[in-house]
Formats: sequence, structure tokens, C-alpha cells
Amino acid sequence: MLETIKHQTQQQTTESVINTDALKRNACQSDAEMNTVNRWSVDEIVALFELPFSDLMHQAQTIHRANFDPNAVQVSTLLSIKTGGCSEDCGYCPQAARYHTEVENEPLMKLDEVLAAAQEAKDNGASRFCMGAAWRGPKQRDLEPVLKMIQEVKAMGLETCATLGMLKEGQAEQLKEAGLDYYNHNLDTAPEFYGDVITTRTYQDRLDTLGRVRNADIHVCSGGIIGMGESRNQRAGLLAQLANMEQPPESVPINLLTQVEGTPLHGTDELDPIEFVRTIAAARITMPHSFVRLSAGRQSMHEGIQ
Repeated sequence: MLETIKHQTQQQTTESVINTDALKRNACQSDAEMNTVNRWSVDEIVALFELPFSDLMHQAQTIHRANFDPNAVQVSTLLSIKTGGCSEDCGYCPQAARYHTEVENEPLMKLDEVLAAAQEAKDNGASRFCMGAAWRGPKQRDLEPVLKMIQEVKAMGLETCATLGMLKEGQAEQLKEAGLDYYNHNLDTAPEFYGDVITTRTYQDRLDTLGRVRNADIHVCSGGIIGMGESRNQRAGLLAQLANMEQPPESVPINLLTQVEGTPLHGTDELDPIEFVRTIAAARITMPHSFVRLSAGRQSMHEGIQ
């Protein structure tokens, strides 16, 4: 049920391990059953958060075991192929050009560098390789070399994922043709809190990109960041947005805010780790057939919480 991530500064490489909620779906379930969406209200999800901790864990684990092999593990690696210089104002992100952080603006990596990183990831046991670029959205001249990266990484036998920002009409289809399996584009938080974190793109912009990804028949990877100063109701609101999609994301990364000096959210009160665990459990219950990934922030947790 968990994805764990370690950040490395050079090219912002990330490695993740998923104690899968999703390597094997229950063979007895039909596709129609797996795509059935139970509508969740925010109040209903808050009620999950408020369950006694052991009851919440039991319910989440029961659903997990009903749908997935609890002993299967997937290793996933994320590589920043274009770091820094982003024009957006996401309050958590050190890659935004407007913030004074230690992240430098770097050009798009060369194909051979990306393939070397992918091979290293595969040699270390990864079966999934995600390529991320700090763009508001890719220009066509930027997309062309990324398409080649996807093709070559796919040819290595790795599952491919990309996170490149907002997509225009037709770009998702190009990514699909190149062999992309997953596209990551997070909602970040509930609509009511979103404007406190980001002003340079709207919530609808994010939903529009996810719609283009879905229409291109690429698996959707979308989640959010916890611990940005949002309330429990707003955490529940994020999960409601995801769970109530016509088809929930196949992959749901739940990130814990990694505070970086120089960003507006640096100094935010730290979230109780147990609240983070409750969020993951609620995500599992509300989206029983999705990968639920414990993503950024793992390195700040002690082993007991992990």
C-alpha cells in the first residue's frame, strides 16, 4: 500500500518502492466491477479519518488484501530530466524560478544520460521509470526528445511514466503513441485550499490535462501533497475529488510536504505523522483498485512511521 521515495539532488533522482496495493488485482473481479465508482462525500471521508486508529487500519488492510497481493513489491524510479527554471508559483516547489533556492536551472538531459539512468534503475530492481520535467507544459520542440526517451525506455522493458506539466490538445496522443503507460499530474489539494498554494494555473487546468490523458487511453497518475497547512476536511476533499472521478486514477501518489528553504511553504507547521497514515488509509478505502503510493517525504519519517 505504500510507495517510499528517496531524493537525490543530482538531476533530482527519486527511487520508490511500492508494497503494492496494485501489482495484482483480484482475478475474480471483472473490469466493470473495478471501474465502478462509489460516490464519496467529504463528510463520509472525514468520518473515516475519525475512526479509532486500529479500526481504520483494519478496514484499509482488509480492502487491500481483497484486491491485491499484499506480498508483491514494485520498485519505481523517478528521474528529473529537466530541473529548475519553472515559471509556475507552486508554493511548495524549489524548482520555481521565482524562489531563491539551491536548485539551479538545468537543460533537458541528453538521451544517453536518461537511458543510462534507466538502465541503472533496472539493474537495481526497478520495473517502472518515471521522467519528470519542470515545465508549465511542454512546447512541441521540447516534447520531441521526450518522446524518443519514452520509446527507448519502453524498449528496455520498463513501465514508463512522465510528468511534464499541462498538456495541450494532441500531446497526450503523441505520448501514447510513443509508448507511455502513465502520466502524472497531481491535483495537489482540495479546490477550497488550492488558491492558497498556487495561482499560476487553475484547478480546472489540472482537470483538463487529466481528461486529455484519459481520452488518450493513458493510465492516470494523480494525487496530492499533505501537510501544506490544509485542514482535515480539505485532505478529505482532495480524496473526494480523486475518488469521485468518472474513472479514479490508476495510481494515487500521496506526498508529505518536503519543506525547502526559500519556498513560501517553508516553516509550515509539520503534520502529525499519524495523520499522514490516516490519509493513506482513507485513500485505500475510497479508491480500492488504485495504486496508493507513499511518495515524497518518506526520508523525513522515522522507520516506525514508514
